[in-house]
Amino acid sequence: MTIERAQDQLFDRRRSAREKYAALVVGRPGWGALVKHEMVIMCSQHVPGALGFALRRTLYPALLGACGRNVIFGQNVVLRHPHKIRIGDDVVIDDNCLLDAKGETNRGIAIGSGVFIGRNTILSCKNGDIDVEDGANIGFNCELFSASHVRVGRDTLLAAYCYLIGGDHDFSDTSKPILAQSRTSAGVSVGRGAWLGAGAKILDGVAVGDGAVIGAAAVVRDAVPAGAIAVGVPARVVGRREEAGS
Repeated sequence: MTIERAQDQLFDRRRSAREKYAALVVGRPGWGALVKHEMVIMCSQHVPGALGFALRRTLYPALLGACGRNVIFGQNVVLRHPHKIRIGDDVVIDDNCLLDAKGETNRGIAIGSGVFIGRNTILSCKNGDIDVEDGANIGFNCELFSASHVRVGRDTLLAAYCYLIGGDHDFSDTSKPILAQSRTSAGVSVGRGAWLGAGAKILDGVAVGDGAVIGAAAVVRDAVPAGAIAVGVPARVVGRREEAGS
């Protein structure tokens, strides 16, 4: 799978500046979608304080594919391809987050009810999908990247600086730069009620089972069973939760 680089899109001389901006940010062609997007962002994205919260709570849903009740958007929350972002009820998206649902054939980003997304966190699609299920808590400075599918299960906790990396690069052809080779993606799944410690990294193709615990700074490259405790670089299973308390 080959994914067009952002710089290739930005400097494509075959398209106007408006067309390039619409493709990268708005996600829909035409002046109507562009003007609507720009008016919402200009009037609310950078506004501080209670007025900003009120404006974003009122205006951001007009851009989204779906938005439930009582959704709080912090200051400088950036939306790309927002018509492919769907959000449930009672959700907090803290300051400086990026929700990027970019892609031509993907569903985009689905955020369930009761979800908290900490500040500076990035949810980034490259023609992939991201599902954050009900009650999940994602700490600050996390990144979820998807070139196929990334799932965070119900009531799962991601501490700060966690990375879920749902994509990889082919590097088999030594005559070409890695950037010029195709991207591969098997996706990432983190089960219900799991806990990822600060700085944990879940590599492409990995499934973390329900209720599993991943230690801080672990690099997980193999599947972790439900209820297991895994630590280290690379991560290995060192116990199970029912054994840890005995």
